[in-house]
Amino acid sequence: MFGLEFPPINELLRWQDIFPTFNKIALIAVLAAAIGIGLFLLASRKDPMVAPTGARNLAEQSIEFIEEGIVMQTLGKEGLKWTPFLLSLFIFIFLCNIPEVIPVFQMPATARIAIPLTLSLLVWVVYIGTGLKHQGAGYFKHLLWPPGVPVALKPLVGAIEFFSTIIVTPFSLTVRLMANMLAGHILLVTFALLTESLVLAETYQFALVPMGILPFLMLMFLTGFEILVAFLQAYIFAILAAVYISNSTAGHGDEH
Repeated sequence: MFGLEFPPINELLRWQDIFPTFNKIALIAVLAAAIGIGLFLLASRKDPMVAPTGARNLAEQSIEFIEEGIVMQTLGKEGLKWTPFLLSLFIFIFLCNIPEVIPVFQMPATARIAIPLTLSLLVWVVYIGTGLKHQGAGYFKHLLWPPGVPVALKPLVGAIEFFSTIIVTPFSLTVRLMANMLAGHILLVTFALLTESLVLAETYQFALVPMGILPFLMLMFLTGFEILVAFLQAYIFAILAAVYISNSTAGHGDEH
């Protein structure tokens, strides 16, 4: 009799601890940080007079991508000083995302809430701190009451703006990243299990084996798609961080 047993959700999101408090997610995060740091250390050791190759070429392409694709689009030339921060966010998130399609790991570290929440709170602290640095206490006035708001509406508008900017923004950053990566991970697991179940069908179910090609093809498609998602989610997180910082330096923005 054909059957498919889907593993408990906890098995999809967690390895047993390698040692107390250090599990699969922590390992991926440490490796992501180490690989990112290692890439730029290797790039910095190259002779600047020689045409960039290998690690240096990749590092320079990454920097150029962040400057042209994020910083110049949101912060302008004056915002180039934010390139290291935004580049670090992008590289770290991408390297935490991509293990989803790497054998043995097969898990995005960002599918657990801890890393997305920590990064979102970091961005929150940065853009609030930036607003205070540039505007002082007046930052909160610009934040809560956009220009032209009637006095009678200020309490309502202020409450809405406070809730959306101070509370919802880090929450939405967290959920956007975590939910997208978790959904992709569950889809990959689902089609991998379907493929395995059909291809390894028992003798009297041998007729089901050819059907295994359908979920396998879908699995291959989703694997390629999730590589794109891993990149896009890192890019979206970094560009939203840049938008929030831009709003903090220029005053109250239209987007939160």
